[in-house]
Amino acid sequence: MRKLLIVCGQTATGKSSLAISLAKKFGGEIVSADSRQIYKGLDIGTGKELPANSKPQKEGYYNIDGARVWGYDIADSKKGFSVAQYIKIARTIIENILARGKLPIIVGGTGLYIKAVIDGIATAEVRPNLKLRKSLSEKSPEELFEILARVDAVKGASLNASDRKNPRRLVRGIEVALNKSKIKCQATELEADTLFIGLSAPKSVLENRIDVRVDRRMHSGIEKEIKSLLSRGVTWGSQAMDSLGYRQWEMYFKKHDKASYENAIKRWKAEEHGYAKRQMTWFKKDNRIKWFDITTRDYERSVEKCVSIWYSNGNVS
Repeated sequence: MRKLLIVCGQTATGKSSLAISLAKKFGGEIVSADSRQIYKGLDIGTGKELPANSKPQKEGYYNIDGARVWGYDIADSKKGFSVAQYIKIARTIIENILARGKLPIIVGGTGLYIKAVIDGIATAEVRPNLKLRKSLSEKSPEELFEILARVDAVKGASLNASDRKNPRRLVRGIEVALNKSKIKCQATELEADTLFIGLSAPKSVLENRIDVRVDRRMHSGIEKEIKSLLSRGVTWGSQAMDSLGYRQWEMYFKKHDKASYENAIKRWKAEEHGYAKRQMTWFKKDNRIKWFDITTRDYERSVEKCVSIWYSNGNVS
């Protein structure tokens, strides 16, 4: 039976390091499910943790701590990237890993990407409507929500408070609602025996880990990385620069004063905290996930035991 392991959960819980350990233990290869790590040049702010001076192999993967990691740098940071594109690329990688007798391990905190690859999303085939997007670009989140509620009341009612303030998500909702007649088929699930491992931590612990990580990325040169991106033609309006760890710096790069610098760091940390909360809201809806608290003693050993049982016979209680 084809096996597929998923390591998901909140940001800053150590998903990548755990996945690398599991990959080496069970002969696996990692497929990133992170909507920010897909972009070329977004390394420090997205936490790719690439070895110094590392370059991708010609096949497209990176060697990180003895494990193959796929899914980094698959999108041009100057261009947009859709869920449909991710599904196609990720599933091709997964089939390649399976064909070589290895265990694919999907790792990340972007719940939509994980769901898209595992369960499929029928609306992914609705292509971006640039003309529509341009006509909506000047509207406020409140106006966009009103439009969405008119064209798809069910979708509008399903949005949480955060989604109602997210222009990109609202525009996409309108786009899909206006093109439902073009959705010709149901979502296609990936055929495999899957095990979902979810990582979490108490709120105070997680927020402290996030703050420490942001500080570390500051010292690693996030400012220099953003300068490099801008010099290569990436703009603040690019989809890539809307990522956490990047969009918070726009005002600083325009003003270059101490107040905007400190505010960028403060906003970055606060928005990462909010993101972690939204991640848990998303993942809690999936009953397939077996949760592990990273503050529990020897939790890694418990995860390894769980994976070992599943990998051997598929029965996990």
